[in-house]
Amino acid sequence: MDVTAPDGERIRRSTGTEEESLAQEYHDRFKVELWQVARLGIKPRHMWNEAVVRWLKEQSHKATINTDKIHLRWLDRFLGGKFLDGINRDLVDKITDAKLAEGVTHATVNRTLEVLRAILRRCVNEWEWLDRAPFVKMLKEPTRRIRYLTHNEAQRLLAALPEHLADMAAFSLATGLRRANVTGMQWSQIDLTRRLAWIHPDQAKARKAIAVPLNSEAVLLIRKWIGKHPTHVFSFNGRPISQVSTKAWYKGLASVGIEDFRWHDLRHTWASWHVQNGTPLFALQELGGWESPEMVRRYAHLSADHLAPYADRLCALRVVEGSDNGTFTAQSPK
Repeated sequence: MDVTAPDGERIRRSTGTEEESLAQEYHDRFKVELWQVARLGIKPRHMWNEAVVRWLKEQSHKATINTDKIHLRWLDRFLGGKFLDGINRDLVDKITDAKLAEGVTHATVNRTLEVLRAILRRCVNEWEWLDRAPFVKMLKEPTRRIRYLTHNEAQRLLAALPEHLADMAAFSLATGLRRANVTGMQWSQIDLTRRLAWIHPDQAKARKAIAVPLNSEAVLLIRKWIGKHPTHVFSFNGRPISQVSTKAWYKGLASVGIEDFRWHDLRHTWASWHVQNGTPLFALQELGGWESPEMVRRYAHLSADHLAPYADRLCALRVVEGSDNGTFTAQSPK
């Protein structure tokens, strides 16, 4: 259709149908809505597709924007061509059920629903395209145990990997950097004199610069790779490395009997070792570049040193064995 709005703007778009009568009806209703907006001050109706385009434009800086696009492509089968005010709780529940029917976890369903919820909330709170948005109910997710390696397991794994993977894994264990930051690490981001590396804002998940202090192990690892590639620290056969979860990685895990372990769990291992060795959570948050304290509190249970004085208060009681029936009782010392 080709319509001229009351303010002179020319609007051309598809009616979304091949039937002429339905297209004409859509055209006529659209012209009426334009008149109502211009003359009566009624809010214009916006479509889901318009919200998606605006969302992607405004969120283009997100580190996870490509993941958002995957979710949005999947949602298009339910929401494409629909007006925003036509998205209700029943439709949201239908989307939830359809995603569950694919056999995915509650966490996967929730990641899709989170994108839907974020866009609808922005339509209400910022763009003022909707007066209210339907409630998007999240599914309950089981609390996943933090997966980390012992020092012995880590040493066995490193010994089973090819040199380039072993050194990148060891560097991850020494710095806690994410996979993309390790594979993309360039010499321009390294200062061996100051024993410091840095992650630029556009490389960080939280889009904030991260200063990475290099311990002795990290410095030795980096020195091994000097002169092997002009721009990137780690390389393989003279080329930068983009993928680490390769056959060699899984073969190394299998050869030493380590199961249910992802490359990202190296970061969990680094954080767990820090907490177990007394690093305060606030310092760990800054070292790891986490945006919120909640992300770091996942590791809090790995250290209880600060609770030890409270546990020791019970030492005022003595445990004694009964003489006749072998039972134990607590008595206060005299």
